[in-house]
Amino acid sequence: MADERTEEATPKRREEERKKGNISKSQDLTSALSMITGVGLLFVLSPIILEKLQNLLYYTFTHLNPDEIQVDDIIALFAPYAKITGDILLPFMLGLMVATAIVIRIQVGALFSLEKIKPKGDKLTPSGIVQGLKKMMNPFEPKNMVEITKSFLKMGIVGYVGFTTVMGRKDEILGLLGVDIPTAFAVLASILTQMVINICIAMLILGFIDKKYQDYEYNKSIKMTKQEIKDEWKNMEGDPIIKSKIKSAQMQFMKQKMMSAVPQADVVVANPTHFSVALKYDKSIAPAPVVVAKGVDYMAFKIREIAKANNVPIVENKPLARSLYKLVKVDQVIPAELYVAVAEILAFVYGKNGPPQMHIHNPNAPVQK
Repeated sequence: MADERTEEATPKRREEERKKGNISKSQDLTSALSMITGVGLLFVLSPIILEKLQNLLYYTFTHLNPDEIQVDDIIALFAPYAKITGDILLPFMLGLMVATAIVIRIQVGALFSLEKIKPKGDKLTPSGIVQGLKKMMNPFEPKNMVEITKSFLKMGIVGYVGFTTVMGRKDEILGLLGVDIPTAFAVLASILTQMVINICIAMLILGFIDKKYQDYEYNKSIKMTKQEIKDEWKNMEGDPIIKSKIKSAQMQFMKQKMMSAVPQADVVVANPTHFSVALKYDKSIAPAPVVVAKGVDYMAFKIREIAKANNVPIVENKPLARSLYKLVKVDQVIPAELYVAVAEILAFVYGKNGPPQMHIHNPNAPVQK
């Protein structure tokens, strides 16, 4: 059916959706990368954290004298603890915030959209609020069912990874009975580290899978109908700005193509002040010379300049240059009525010992294309 959304979204449609803040993103992937970052920060900052905790314990045990404790000044009592706690948490939280911002930026790119935060009148009405709550709380809503299933699946996988890690080293755990405390702590720390690493890997894999799923759902949600694509192209073609840009790009491409063809030309026919036309004759390709470049005023000057730099002969012939410019398009053969004039110029340029010259059977015969 014509109304079915079966076509992939066009770049223009994707850009419009992006401006609205509608993009593909995975919260699971963001959470996994943030978790890995947090674990990494704990590992890097652990010497500083341990030092701060030692200082805190030292302060606590050296200020246990009841005579020195002023209960009336509760702020002074807890200020040292608050300061050391802040010294521990502040670098960690700042590092985690910066890392999370970087992760989100990598996933969604540079994006700022007011559409997502703009209040929508229909959703602020009592009926709109009730409908929104019903949709959010309804476990049979397709989107909610997917999210609930994903949550249970994640908990199961993470729990399984943690359980298998512990069970894989149960002999070491059972062997802790009777050992000294430092050795027991070292073994438990090793098991805990391995379990955290395995959980981080599992969360990262789940995050990448979820990102692929979110991409699929997003691409599905922005699919277009065939009519929408036709309307979009119709609007783009009718847009004067788009048409102007296309025309400008085509002219620029044509100029570059012409200028690159001038060094291979056989001759440039010029009106010294206005017109320049570059001709190339290869009878194995065309029955008559072909105009490979032409220009007026500044373009004519550039053609002559390139011809001089590449030792391409320049012949001044005002009537012929004007006729070639007006009658012949680029990459077309010259008309039959100009055969004789062009043949004389080629003969003059090449001389008797040059390349084969034009062989004219009937100057008035129509050009074969």
